[in-house]
Amino acid sequence: MKILVVEDTETLAKYVQQMLEEESYAVDVVSDGETAERRIMSDSYDVVILDVMLPEQDGITTCKQVRLNGNTTPILMLTAKGEVGDRIEGLDSGADDYVVKPFAMDELLARVRALLRRPTTTMCDEIRVQDVRITCNNRTVTVANRPIALTLKEYAILEYLLRNAGQVITREQLIDHCWDFAYSAFSNITDVYIKQLRKKLGGTHDQYIKTIRGVGYTFQE
Repeated sequence: MKILVVEDTETLAKYVQQMLEEESYAVDVVSDGETAERRIMSDSYDVVILDVMLPEQDGITTCKQVRLNGNTTPILMLTAKGEVGDRIEGLDSGADDYVVKPFAMDELLARVRALLRRPTTTMCDEIRVQDVRITCNNRTVTVANRPIALTLKEYAILEYLLRNAGQVITREQLIDHCWDFAYSAFSNITDVYIKQLRKKLGGTHDQYIKTIRGVGYTFQE
């Protein structure tokens, strides 16, 4: 899952990014509203954490603009403005949730999980394909009821493949959803992780993850 954090306070942005990455999310960070709007409209994010008080273009305007352009990515407003009128303005601008600074990181993570569980995002608490099962809330993985240990990145890739089982996923899509924009789509990093996943899942070479030559991968249904 990929999250965009829009926050101009560098220390807070880095803290939120670190906490999210420890939960296996891929995280991009930008510091102004105009850049955020371009990112939201041109990239594919599962959740946006958007500060209200931003340079160039404030969060309220940014939220309104992306909604006017038809983008439905879940947006969590993050701001120091906590009056009832401020919360109403944020929600009326198109935000899906609103968290007031200072906040507990556990609450922020819980609200992100809640947004990801909404029906429009096709999230679920458990996914089963063949004899592979992942439990999303605690990121456990079993194969034929045998628990396997995955790194955070391995888990993120497996979850994305399982959610799209039977579909061909390109290397570019894996880069887009499981890494931040610092990585190049021309990198062979996806091949390295797929090899590691195959080894941990066991079975025959393409029993679970099949390579589509020149395109990407598909998780066999």
